[in-house]
Amino acid sequence: MARGRRDGIVIAGGGLAGSLAALAMARMRPEIPLLIVEENERFGDSCFGSFADGDLDAEELALIEPLLGPRWPGFYVAFPDLSRKLKADQSGIAADAVHEAMIETLDPKQYRLGTRIVAVREDALVLDGGETIKAQGAIDARGPANLSILDLLYETRLERDYLFKAPHRVDRPVLIDATVDQNGGLRFVQCLPLAPDRLVVADVCLSERAQPDDQAAARIDHYVATRGWQPKKVVTDCTSVRPLPTGGDFAAFWRLGGARVAKLGLRGGFLHPVTGSAVADAARNALILARQEDFSGGALHDLFEDNARLLWKKREFLRSITGAIAAAGPEERRGVVERLCRLDPAMIGRLRADRLGMIDRMRIQRALKER
Repeated sequence: MARGRRDGIVIAGGGLAGSLAALAMARMRPEIPLLIVEENERFGDSCFGSFADGDLDAEELALIEPLLGPRWPGFYVAFPDLSRKLKADQSGIAADAVHEAMIETLDPKQYRLGTRIVAVREDALVLDGGETIKAQGAIDARGPANLSILDLLYETRLERDYLFKAPHRVDRPVLIDATVDQNGGLRFVQCLPLAPDRLVVADVCLSERAQPDDQAAARIDHYVATRGWQPKKVVTDCTSVRPLPTGGDFAAFWRLGGARVAKLGLRGGFLHPVTGSAVADAARNALILARQEDFSGGALHDLFEDNARLLWKKREFLRSITGAIAAAGPEERRGVVERLCRLDPAMIGRLRADRLGMIDRMRIQRALKER
């Protein structure tokens, strides 16, 4: 897509949302010129991702199938007074898998890595140094902009990918181990088994803080030591922050960064308000994009703004759950989440998949009010 041309689309940001959009276009609409620009040297998010297969339909799962790594038949949750093993197919997405799929699928002329983006316009990207890349339409998928307009909790995490000297014997993900000490918010540990001797261990905190604290690494090492695991080496460390919205002016949020610029991923507010997962929305939006006929900037903006607005309205109840966690205060949040984890497993699955019915909502409200 040469400078000055006005056909096809340009995508700013090669995280999961931007990458899935590019992959869907390359596979389903190869006739449409495409360029994706990423500021880092690799595509994909820096941390390991996981999701429940039930969050996605068959077509969405097929889209991300090449990205999938380990798969598990369920997960564990643990609290001081509760330990559960729940059945629900889970899948993992390694950051490297996104990059490899992009390099394998796209022509080198369809992407630029290590390129700083100064601005995104309705029909163009402005790069550091002044180069402007024009297209029929542009999409901003660079991650969240100014979040001060929204009311939020933050899920901050430090992930440490361990290779151990002996098998760790964790057979499926531990999504919540909240038996650990609580300080300044809801704290828990996640464990994702990648191989018999390899395990991702994450220190996670739900609080009003937007940054992991400097003791997270020490807490992970302590957790590993108390379980008798003997590290051979740490493969990688990774930090991430997920905003969990409880309310705010969503229309004003969407106008940030360009009133007529189409947005995907966290930039467009596409995430589950309780789990923070953006996988399902990213896959769904990628397929919506690939089915689009009008790729002009205004049409893309209207398409995804309407989608984001409808989801924001639909997810009011989900935001109320996160709001109840926030309102409980740092010392009571573990109890609120524990009560949610006592619900019927099928209902927990529907909550995670954003498919709650009226009876589900009534039962969840009752659980939130319990003490």
